Amino acid sequence: MSARLPQVKVAHAGAVATLTLARPAMHNALVPDLLLDLCVALEEIARRTETRAVILAAEGEAFSIGGDMRRFAREMSGPALETYAAELVGLLNQAILSLLRLPQPVVAAVHGIVTGGSIGLVLASDVVVAADDSAFKAHYASAGFTPDGGWTALMPATIGRRRAAACVLLNRTLPADEALACGLVTQLVARDRVAAAAREAALRVAAAPPATMREGKRLLAGDLDGVERALEAERQRFVASIGSAEARDGVARFLRDFSAYPDEGAAGRA
Repeated sequence: MSARLPQVKVAHAGAVATLTLARPAMHNALVPDLLLDLCVALEEIARRTETRAVILAAEGEAFSIGGDMRRFAREMSGPALETYAAELVGLLNQAILSLLRLPQPVVAAVHGIVTGGSIGLVLASDVVVAADDSAFKAHYASAGFTPDGGWTALMPATIGRRRAAACVLLNRTLPADEALACGLVTQLVARDRVAAAAREAALRVAAAPPATMREGKRLLAGDLDGVERALEAERQRFVASIGSAEARDGVARFLRDFSAYPDEGAAGRA
């Protein structure tokens, strides 16, 4: 059996480390392997005193489209659906908390769409450089799932409860300009400038006194124990509802309505 290809690439250049989500054929849809790779990479970087800033980027057309809906559809026909859901959201929560607790500040380089639980990777970053054509959407009302990824644990404190409620309950898309205005995004640039602008921000962080950066990030993070409890509440509710008829119907409806949703089999990925 051939070894699995890593779904998060790690590169080091001086004091800056870059983590790149590398499941482009699936628009970086979240699966346990990708999230495990991300968690392992973050653990390793946390121990690197020579690394002073981290960039979180993604290959392909989108930063991440959230949980892999085709994988959910397959799991729904088997006996291990709740186990899969618990593992997926558990690893997502671990990745979010690892980003928040990472000693080094994180600059997210975002392009394309960010949907579902992948918003947590953006919320847990310290600086967010986004393409001016990016967009953010919960999609839980379409899929029949309960919110995960910090849509209730982190998003209200970032953009306000009313705006977060419109995203979750009304399935409202948050376009790039509004994401900037409400504080979800730090800086908007043209799509072809995202990587360069993220690196510029990371180099500014890396050039600053490291203790100032570490302590500033720690103080800004606030009550992470409370965040952990809120994320665990999201996970428990997600797992409890994933096997419901509402969720099964939602997944089938979602894949029918979004016929262009990527197909891992067609893309030739295992």
